[in-house]
Amino acid sequence: MEWFACAAGQRACPPEDVGGIPGYDEFVRAISNPKHKQHIDMLRWVGGAFDPEGFDINSANLRIRRLKG
Repeated sequence: MEWFACAAGQRACPPEDVGGIPGYDEFVRAISNPKHKQHIDMLRWVGGAFDPEGFDINSANLRIRRLKG
């Protein structure tokens, strides 16, 4: 049985359906600026807080294990 694991990484995975690279750029601008017209809506959409610089290796490896079934 093969075992796959993430050994390192950086930055958070973009949310599903964010709209590709341009959508993600706009999303990060909106959540980073409380005065942005979509700030509250984007935070609600993503489920609260989102740290674009965050990376959780344990979460990444858990997702890999789930893919392996």
